[in-house]
Amino acid sequence: MKALILFSSRDGQTREIASYIASEIKGQQACDVVNILHAGSVEWAQYDRVLIGASIRYGNFHPAVATFVKRHLNELQQRTTGFFSVNLTARKPEKRSPQTNAYTRKFLHQSPWQPDCCAVFAGALRYPRYRWFDRIMIQLIMRMTGGETDSSKEVEYTDWHQVERFAREFAQIPAKTV
Repeated sequence: MKALILFSSRDGQTREIASYIASEIKGQQACDVVNILHAGSVEWAQYDRVLIGASIRYGNFHPAVATFVKRHLNELQQRTTGFFSVNLTARKPEKRSPQTNAYTRKFLHQSPWQPDCCAVFAGALRYPRYRWFDRIMIQLIMRMTGGETDSSKEVEYTDWHQVERFAREFAQIPAKTV
């Protein structure tokens, strides 16, 4: 059986984290990494575990994440599953857990799906890559929250050791019998 890692990424950091997790678990299990926007028809029979990763932009996950979960709830509940969120709030260590990260806590509270494991990772700030409006808005948010405001900078906040530990944890959860 294989693992399916689905991701929703606005600027690419969540995709990078999903790919990193895949590379970490490939020694133990085959793995497919798919953008959730392109996961229309999943061949569920080939997967015994599913991991969904999603980024936050302006306080929200992409609507496709909740839509996918609702549409495929039965399939998710039959498998070992995990969820990770990626956001800049998590650049602060005290906001880097499912219990202390407001976005993740809200998603899990509102979702009918309850994954077997969950993590919150800090994302990356890529000012030069943003469109003008996004750059200004993110800069404003960062100013309000005490973050980096120099629009010429790119800052990666992701703790790759935390990602590696989570990948191992996800891979070691016993598979449910499908």
